[in-house]
Amino acid sequence: MTLYPALKASVPKALVLTAATVLAGCGFQLRGTSPVPAALQPLAVDCPASLPGDFCNSVREQLRLGGVELASEARADYVLRLRDYRQDRRASAITSTASAAEYVLRHTVSLELMTSEQVPLIGKTDLNASESYRYDENNVLAKQREEDELRQQLGDRLAQQVIFRLAPMTRERIDAAIAEYNASQKTDNGS
Repeated sequence: MTLYPALKASVPKALVLTAATVLAGCGFQLRGTSPVPAALQPLAVDCPASLPGDFCNSVREQLRLGGVELASEARADYVLRLRDYRQDRRASAITSTASAAEYVLRHTVSLELMTSEQVPLIGKTDLNASESYRYDENNVLAKQREEDELRQQLGDRLAQQVIFRLAPMTRERIDAAIAEYNASQKTDNGS
């Protein structure tokens, strides 16, 4: 009789261990760690000093976490160009006293992926991330900290979007894009 309660208590533990084993063995990945295909290696990231350093570092770090070999433009087979980083802050709600009650932060960046021979694989594309927050003029310092944190989060979201745009670039897609580009060049040149 005393064996039955001990068996009953050990069943939930066994289920938890089984679930952990299944998750560990099935290739489970944390959200945000999108795998970038090995076909895009080595990759150079052209992120000029005019863009926020935190954003550029976030893109590079996420690529490294995805197993991408980063190289200089001279050694890379592919170049990821990031340009035109814009930050916008607009009032989206007004109080009865005509002061801002809510703001929307919007960050935008342009990306382009090229081969080392300047063949475009991903044409110039704008990526956007936005977030709204309530403004309290009685708590300005806390709201400024919240806005700063939101700006960092928006930069990280844009970096994730960059990675997600690279994820579908398999060897087959790259070869097809190069073949299409070469065919269009031949028709443009009258050959």
